[in-house]
Amino acid sequence: MSQAQQSCQRPGCEGSYEDVGGGELYCDTCGLAPVVSASGMVASPPTGITGGGRGSRGSAGSGSSRSSARSSRTSSQSSKSRRSVSGRLSRALSGRSTGRSVSVRSSGSTAGSSGRGRLGAGLVQVPQVPRPDPRAMVLDNPEVPERKRFCSRSDCGAPVGRARGDRPGRTEGFCTKCGHPYSFVPKLKAGDVVHGQYEVVGCLAHGGLGWIYLAVDRAVSDRWVVLKGLLDTGDQDAMAAAISERRFLAEIEHANIVRIYNFVEHLDQRTGSLDGYIVMEYVGGKSLKELANARRTPEGRRDPLPVEQACAYGIEALEALDHLHSRNLLYCDFKVDNAIQTEDQLKLIDMGAVRRMDDDESAIYGTVGYQAPEVAEAGPSVASDLYTVARTLAVLTFDFQGYTNVYVDSLPDPDNIEVFRQYESFYRLLVRATDPDPARRFASAQEMSEQLTGVLREVVSLQTGRARPSLSTLFGPELRVTDTELFPPLEGEVSRLGARVVRARKQQPQLTGAAPSTTAGLVKPVGTAAAALALPVPRVDPGDPNAGFLAGLMATAPAELLSALAAAPAPSIETRLRQIRAWLENDDSDAAPAALRTLETERPDDWRVVWYRGVTALVTGDHEGAALAFDAIYDAFPGETAPKLALGLCAEVLGQLDNAAEYYRLVWSTDPSYVSAAFGLARVQLATGDRRSAVTTLESVPESSIHYTAARVAAVRARLRQRTAVGSDVPFLEDLSAAAGQVEALDEYRLDPTRREQLVTEVLGCALDWILSGGQGSVPPPHPAPAGRGDPHAAGGRTLLGSGLDERGLRFGLERSYRTLARLARGGEERIDLVERANRYRPRTWV
Repeated sequence: MSQAQQSCQRPGCEGSYEDVGGGELYCDTCGLAPVVSASGMVASPPTGITGGGRGSRGSAGSGSSRSSARSSRTSSQSSKSRRSVSGRLSRALSGRSTGRSVSVRSSGSTAGSSGRGRLGAGLVQVPQVPRPDPRAMVLDNPEVPERKRFCSRSDCGAPVGRARGDRPGRTEGFCTKCGHPYSFVPKLKAGDVVHGQYEVVGCLAHGGLGWIYLAVDRAVSDRWVVLKGLLDTGDQDAMAAAISERRFLAEIEHANIVRIYNFVEHLDQRTGSLDGYIVMEYVGGKSLKELANARRTPEGRRDPLPVEQACAYGIEALEALDHLHSRNLLYCDFKVDNAIQTEDQLKLIDMGAVRRMDDDESAIYGTVGYQAPEVAEAGPSVASDLYTVARTLAVLTFDFQGYTNVYVDSLPDPDNIEVFRQYESFYRLLVRATDPDPARRFASAQEMSEQLTGVLREVVSLQTGRARPSLSTLFGPELRVTDTELFPPLEGEVSRLGARVVRARKQQPQLTGAAPSTTAGLVKPVGTAAAALALPVPRVDPGDPNAGFLAGLMATAPAELLSALAAAPAPSIETRLRQIRAWLENDDSDAAPAALRTLETERPDDWRVVWYRGVTALVTGDHEGAALAFDAIYDAFPGETAPKLALGLCAEVLGQLDNAAEYYRLVWSTDPSYVSAAFGLARVQLATGDRRSAVTTLESVPESSIHYTAARVAAVRARLRQRTAVGSDVPFLEDLSAAAGQVEALDEYRLDPTRREQLVTEVLGCALDWILSGGQGSVPPPHPAPAGRGDPHAAGGRTLLGSGLDERGLRFGLERSYRTLARLARGGEERIDLVERANRYRPRTWV
């Protein structure tokens, strides 16, 4: 079915779309265009008055009131948060778990302030929008199209001024339904001087509250200003909106909010009415709606904005909303039409819907598809403002078909939206900001801005391959890296083919050339309890009564810490959480869970309690419960790194190696200070047989890290451990050379002699297997040479760690390394065993 035959998108309208020419579609009943047109153009329904709000006068436009009522019904049917177990890992668990789910409410307090400097937060370069010549923006023939003419009376909204037959529609007259007068004729013309100060240049546009004029302020340096008039001064709601704009906004000064200079009155010479005008700053540029519609695919459809650019706009908008909220004001109607980018700055415009938080009388303005569902009954709030930002981000980043009807208060399935599949953190941020329960949304614009900035860092890191770390205001740094030794100690011989049968000291024959034990896996399993206790710790709430006391604690041993905590002036949430952690570190598996259960009954939604629920579950072996807890933290704080690291650990111990790799990669790509993510990712990659990726991951640990040496040692073993050498494996020689080069390079980092020689024996042993299996580059055995010497010319001049790359040279190298290890050995038995190994690899000689 073509879109021209579809029913109107707006709830409650029984009309259908008809093509009026040029591909433009409009409803044959309400006269409005589809929100998303056949060409994919972004459009917004007109701002309307929401009925049923706190103290609302009930004079709501029909379309808006129907929308709000439908939203309320949908919201009431959502009995629990959509954020419960929304992630990839938890969805995989949902079939096995017993219906457990957790939720989180943030405290709303943040420890830091925004560090934003310009559009893009210094993370992404947003294309600048040049500031146009204001005169070029003036309309040559200002008129309101007939399809957009409606009665301005809020309880009517009937189409007016429409053509009949060959007669064009009237621009002035009376509504045939309610008799209310209407006029779409500009009341000011070029050359008019308003208030003896503002000289009108012309009309810029027609908005929901009337014509918008460009003027020159002759009293202040001939600056450009905008005069915003009323569509109908007889409409009390429209007049009240204009007055509220003057009352609230003349006092506000913020870089992301249009400046209101004045509110003046002007006598209309034609009608004799005294009309009011708001004088505001002229903002030249393009609205988000224009920027979105300007992007086209080769097929002509709208190309959504890059997610990083949309995030940059969202951060700017949240900065502006945070300023309004700090002054006890609500914006109420943020959408793609109401924000303009000028050069490298975003500004909120059209402030007619702004109201005080304690205002229970004024009409509530909002837009279908953007307005939160609870506004119709409970009125607007900080949470409903944040809801509009999230909906705007959704409209900008994908082709959001049906966001005014089917998805009027929900989001599409993430499996069907590419940007959601690609950036899970971005999806989770939108889900939390649009939660049906306002109490579970972000607690403030600042909190949402910080999390959106974290998501932006993650997106940019994934796109560019360059980490963009930042200091978290919620979590401390990674405590330690517990599993840097990825491989178990090597049992058996370093060479399966090169070790010979020898006589043991008790004259019992031993076959030492057997393959290494394969009962254990290639890598050691992660130590779950130790890794859980090494996860980042939530920062102490500075508002906690014991914050100063905890900051002064110097005890590090768990037993000493428990004694010190017992001397706290009075128990508080932070001291109780610290006790739980100390019990876990002290291996008290009874006291910690019991204390946590008590705390959960008192503060079930406190995010710190949920975090420790996950840590305790990991330590005690409840891996699924831990995954659910950390997933709830990820839902609440999608821009934080710590919950993703924890989820990677949970996925690994649950055997979901693909999910573990994704979470570890996400953390390591964004913030290289979380070195445990690199070792975890390499461990998972090795477990799935992807040696090359594991080596790349380990070699990406920066030289500045204290774990650089451990990572390089692990990279050497990742190349060669349990790798079967065959002659046709040409890349094996490249890996041998690379491993040898890394061992030699580690000399500069003072690798202890024992570990170095152990690595040397492993590399030479693998090389010997490769040579004995007929590897390319091997040469026939040379004539016997004097004992202890390898002929460098026998291998064509090629050497490996100082040994010729042939059987004789490699055997001499192994003998030399084992004798060195024997001299370094601490015990007699170990020394004897190492000497015997040296003899087993020694080449046959005449002496």
